[in-house]
Amino acid sequence: MTTATPATASTAGDAAARPRRRRASAFTAAIAALALLVTGSVTAAEQPAYAVDYPSWNDVLEARRDVAAAQAKIREIRAAIAAIAAEVERTQAIAEEAGNLYYEAQLAFDEAAYNAEQLQLQADEAQARADESRQRAGQFVAELARSGGSDISAALFSNPGQADSLLSRLGFASKITEQADGIYAAALQDQNAAQSLTDQANVAKEIRDQLRIEAEAAYAAAQAAAEEAQAALVAQQENQARLEAQLAVLVENRAATEADYAAGVAARQAESGGGSFSTGQVANGWTVPVSGWISSHYGNRVHPISGTVRFHAGTDIAAPCGRVMYAAAGGTVEYAGWNGGYGYYVRINHGDGITTAYGHIQSGGILVSMGQSVAVGQSIARVGTTGSSNGCHLHFEVRQSGSPTNPVPYLRNKGLSIG
Repeated sequence: MTTATPATASTAGDAAARPRRRRASAFTAAIAALALLVTGSVTAAEQPAYAVDYPSWNDVLEARRDVAAAQAKIREIRAAIAAIAAEVERTQAIAEEAGNLYYEAQLAFDEAAYNAEQLQLQADEAQARADESRQRAGQFVAELARSGGSDISAALFSNPGQADSLLSRLGFASKITEQADGIYAAALQDQNAAQSLTDQANVAKEIRDQLRIEAEAAYAAAQAAAEEAQAALVAQQENQARLEAQLAVLVENRAATEADYAAGVAARQAESGGGSFSTGQVANGWTVPVSGWISSHYGNRVHPISGTVRFHAGTDIAAPCGRVMYAAAGGTVEYAGWNGGYGYYVRINHGDGITTAYGHIQSGGILVSMGQSVAVGQSIARVGTTGSSNGCHLHFEVRQSGSPTNPVPYLRNKGLSIG
């Protein structure tokens, strides 16, 4: 019987893996270019807009006494407001590009990790069958030995009176030998199949490990870009309202002061209140991140937008847009920004290699910032449909050491049920 050898199977596995390796090398070049763009984004500009010296209230009140000085200060403040807006737009564009690349790199890794896992499961099952076949072949060989095997021919000459009995045993042994040959061939075929799948699983693991490096590099670049965009946005939030208030003083020639502005800020903060917490069940330090029903499960599926079969690294929980979502467990926000097909996205590190992620957040719906500590059940974002989404829902992920795991059984083991 002719069977496939492990070397042939390995060669076939290598050939099938080449397109995925080429895609990984393309990621390497793209990530390197993006990292250069991100690290050079601040130095490329003479000075970030949020690092400039803004006019003080004393400057504004002093300029108000002189028409020419007031006009000059108006131009200065308007230029500062424009610079802040331009800086936010510039950093957001870089962050969006970085987020798109991060999404593609993460998706490639997730698919490779799932493929490697499935191949390893098949290899383990095939090896179990091969072990069973080998054991069955061994049992037949032992039976053949007990029947007398080749010693029967010699016995015919030494015991001619027992010829009928010996010939009967010889016929029985011949049948056992035929069966043993077939069982041995099947055992060899099963072992070759197991080796072939093991070789494919090993190649898949190499691709997975390479793509893990690419995904981590893309994440680092996206995180740096998101931090820069967040800093620019914070600067806008901190400075633009004050600058516009100062501008109003000059344009409308009002006698407002810094104290008046500060009082208005304090009143607005009092009205907005603090962060809210979920009133849902908390079990073993975990909670379900949003109330809703499961609209798409973990694993391979037909993508609702592209129509192609793709790996889905999380569980989709359908909920109305604007509904608050909560941290599934306490931890530190390590990403909050754009992430390609996941739209606006938050990722929380819970320690011990466990992270959770929340995708398709509505525009302007991220309620936390990178580096912030959050408690289990703390509000972190609002449900949306940004990115590759055809309806309001939360894409919820749980990862262990960077690899995705099914959130439903994971939370079930914590004593919680999604949906």
